[in-house]
Amino acid sequence: MDCLCETCWYYDYDQEADEYYCMMELDEDEFYRAFVQPQGRCPYYRQGDDYTLARRQ
Repeated sequence: MDCLCETCWYYDYDQEADEYYCMMELDEDEFYRAFVQPQGRCPYYRQGDDYTLARRQ
């Protein structure tokens, strides 16, 4: 599975921590299903292009 986090609406940058993170705060089971299981997909993924993400900031 390709990780699509970089294009997701919920992937954000934290200036204090100087890192990117998922704003959805998945629990352990959701994380496992989305990223560890074969063919897993994040149920919260929402497409956001560069313009959409820039408008949000």
